[in-house]
Amino acid sequence: MSPSTVWGAVATRRTTDLLLAGCAPCQPFSQHKNCKRADSGTDSHDTNGQPRLLGAFARLVEMVRPGQVLIENVPGLTRVRGFSTYRRFVRMLTSLGYDISEGVLDAKDFGVPQTRRRYVLIAIRGKSATLPEPLFGPRLANYSTVKDAISHFPPIQAGERHPFVPNHEAAIVSEINLKRLSHTPHDGGDRRAWPPELILDCHKGDHDGHTDVYGRMCWDRPAPTLTGKCHSISNGRYGHPSQNRAISLREAASLQTFPDSYIFYGPKQHIARMIGNAVPVRFGEVLGRHILSLRYGKAVQAA
Repeated sequence: MSPSTVWGAVATRRTTDLLLAGCAPCQPFSQHKNCKRADSGTDSHDTNGQPRLLGAFARLVEMVRPGQVLIENVPGLTRVRGFSTYRRFVRMLTSLGYDISEGVLDAKDFGVPQTRRRYVLIAIRGKSATLPEPLFGPRLANYSTVKDAISHFPPIQAGERHPFVPNHEAAIVSEINLKRLSHTPHDGGDRRAWPPELILDCHKGDHDGHTDVYGRMCWDRPAPTLTGKCHSISNGRYGHPSQNRAISLREAASLQTFPDSYIFYGPKQHIARMIGNAVPVRFGEVLGRHILSLRYGKAVQAA
């Protein structure tokens, strides 16, 4: 279908109330090494790293002219070398009369029990755009924590699936890694407490790199940023605060603020990727309600 045909199909519809939200795959722009290994493949990106999907989203915005536009991505989106696609996207919005507000927000400032910094762009026609102000943090409400999110789930073993709690399933852990976990202090411990015979070769000698891998989450802090491999202790600080296993898929979903009633289907690896790549539900709600307040001129608080 040609652009003119698409525009003709939507031109008679009311678009002032329409929101188009987009998020190109994060992997090419992420600081996280596991994310950079490009789960997404190369078919959605130009050879110089330009995000084709952002360009496609821009064409859709240009054709439909929605009243509101929302972009959520990792902060690196605006810093990738030769980021002309991003700059063209912003220029296009300006040329179409959108007012734009953009910046980096942290999901933990909006009630998500997870440190998750994301670039957010809000564009709106006929109104002034702003980003929402933090609701949690110093001199505000206390951050939501790992304990708030997952302490109510029943204990399980590594490799076990709970018979009654959907998606409460933990990845299998090798015998040597179970020994490592048993020597990892509860509530935020890491590999620095392991005896010499359990230290990985890559961590021996003068290695002083990140200690998050094989580490445990802290009960009373927000979780670290979840990725598509958030069910694996070797891919980040994804160890349960007190049980000798990685967090379960259900616990990961709760840290992304999915309700306990939301059920995921498919292989464990696919479910972990869906959870880790998602916009936290509560964060998305805050952004959506803020956009509603911009359009209709009154505060719409998140539940």
